[in-house]
Amino acid sequence: MLRIVAVGRLKRGPERELFDRYAERTRPRVELVEIGESRGSAVEIRRRDAAAILAACPEGSIMVALDEGGSLLDSQQFSTMLESWLVTGKQISFVIGGAEGLEASVIDRADFRISFGRMTWPHMIVRLLLAEQIYRARAISSGHPYHRAARP
Repeated sequence: MLRIVAVGRLKRGPERELFDRYAERTRPRVELVEIGESRGSAVEIRRRDAAAILAACPEGSIMVALDEGGSLLDSQQFSTMLESWLVTGKQISFVIGGAEGLEASVIDRADFRISFGRMTWPHMIVRLLLAEQIYRARAISSGHPYHRAARP
């Protein structure tokens, strides 16, 4: 099973529609687990978010944190990595923090960290980008023509 655990709620609109389109087309289907945003100081928010994130990622699952300090992968590398995780039969949980980022306990628990680059992205858009990359990775592994590796 593929799961995206994210802080905040994705409201109706174009981002949600695109997210749903990719999530529904992906096999295995991508499940979205949304964690309500916390209030308080940055430290309190990260602590509460971390507890909820860790609770949403079952023991023994493969946890992948989206973190600016993570590895930069191209789509082919991500596809290869995703396939290696899928063959284990374990649940794969991708974790996206909120505006305050991820607490160290989540980073420490993560089996792998991925970065979408050094730019700051709105966490609601990161969900969409991740869902598309998961769909693309599965298309690559199945030989589907969705992904075009050639550059002009």
